[in-house]
Amino acid sequence: MRTFLHRLLGLARARGFDAAGGGRRWEGARTVDGLNAAILAGATTAARRAGWYSRNNPWVAAAVDSLVGNVVGAGIKPQSTHPDRAVRERLQALWLRWTDHAAPDGLADFYGLQAMAVRAMVESGESFARLRTASDAASIPLHLELLDREQVPMDLHREIGGGARIRAGIEFDAAGRRVAYRVLSSRPSDPLGSLRMDPLRVPAADCLHLFKPLAAGQLRGITWLAPVLLRLHELDQFEDAALVKAKVAALFTGFITDPDGTAGGLSGTNTGGALTVGMEPGSLIPLPPGTDVRFSNPTEHDAYAPFVKNHLRAVAAGLGLPYGLVSGDLEGVTYSSIRAGLIEFRRRVEQLQHNVVVHLFCRPVWERFVRLAVLAGDLPARDFDRNPEAYLGCEWLPPKFDYVDPMKDVQAEIMAIGAGLKSRSQAISERGYDAEQVDAEIAADRERADGLGLSFGQMAAPQHKEAADG
Repeated sequence: MRTFLHRLLGLARARGFDAAGGGRRWEGARTVDGLNAAILAGATTAARRAGWYSRNNPWVAAAVDSLVGNVVGAGIKPQSTHPDRAVRERLQALWLRWTDHAAPDGLADFYGLQAMAVRAMVESGESFARLRTASDAASIPLHLELLDREQVPMDLHREIGGGARIRAGIEFDAAGRRVAYRVLSSRPSDPLGSLRMDPLRVPAADCLHLFKPLAAGQLRGITWLAPVLLRLHELDQFEDAALVKAKVAALFTGFITDPDGTAGGLSGTNTGGALTVGMEPGSLIPLPPGTDVRFSNPTEHDAYAPFVKNHLRAVAAGLGLPYGLVSGDLEGVTYSSIRAGLIEFRRRVEQLQHNVVVHLFCRPVWERFVRLAVLAGDLPARDFDRNPEAYLGCEWLPPKFDYVDPMKDVQAEIMAIGAGLKSRSQAISERGYDAEQVDAEIAADRERADGLGLSFGQMAAPQHKEAADG
């Protein structure tokens, strides 16, 4: 048995991973001991740096706007799946009326809050929101209050007893479930915030924590700019140096040399070490003996454009965005290449929409909204206690992606529907619309057109052809 183990260890050493090896080639290589340890040590600094670049770097601003615009767009909207059509329509009407009053300050509707929460998640790595019951609400008594990530203290750790504990501002029970968040009334660095710095315990059912989980057991989020922040910083430094160099190259700067030191005084005014001498067009200025005038001729950086382009490609790859959406540069882009890039990007966006934003942010809001609508009496639901899932059931419709080639894409959809590969409802839902509402609008349009004696679309084509033949 021992001989077998020795042979097995020898085989493992002989066929080891290069990635786990040592030697000169691995000198200076870094490893990550644990994601939570790295987040607790540097997430706040990284988030603050990411916020600065998001507001001061044009490419980062464009990248963040593209991510928010593609993930949220005009809003990820709910579609009730209750079997009774009357209940579905009532829920949709109540929801549409409530969205305008979702924010307590009235600066955004629910879909605007979605965009702000996703933006904070991209920039800071995470965002928090608190569900609050509003006594002065115009419709369903529900407000959604967005919180800054620093209002949940990252450095708050405490043992509560009985196996319960607080880690990074989050309270866990003995089974490891999130049961509450410790929330400050304002951001610690806010000069206009409250002076009270004691965190308030908010039950987890009333608090939304939106972040992109990267590993099991992850406590807090990390800015999405983390893989590219250092590269962006160095690119900023390079651009500053290139700009200064270009300014110097544009200046007509002269240097007077006096190798023997016997030239004596030079005509002109010496101000701060700069000799000011008038040089009118066509003038000849005599110089003292032993002096010479030489002009600076800084060389241009021929690799500037390729260098910046390569860096921006790395930034786009780190953020999971097509290069053109970050740089705005579509030079050399073909239909096939932009279509292939957008297809891959849209897969990532759909994953974020359904696995992160809908799961962590939208679903809890819808569930609280429906329960409050029932309690307030706005939604008649006598069987809610027996069958709440029927009322809470919902499909979330993200905004549609625009067609790259509308004619080809629509024809492909028509062929797929005709071949039974997908339904009209599926095709309409993929475009971000409610199939029942679309059908009702089509029926209403046809009824109105028939009443007015109008004919459109395929019905008008044969009449137009007969008129042309006549």
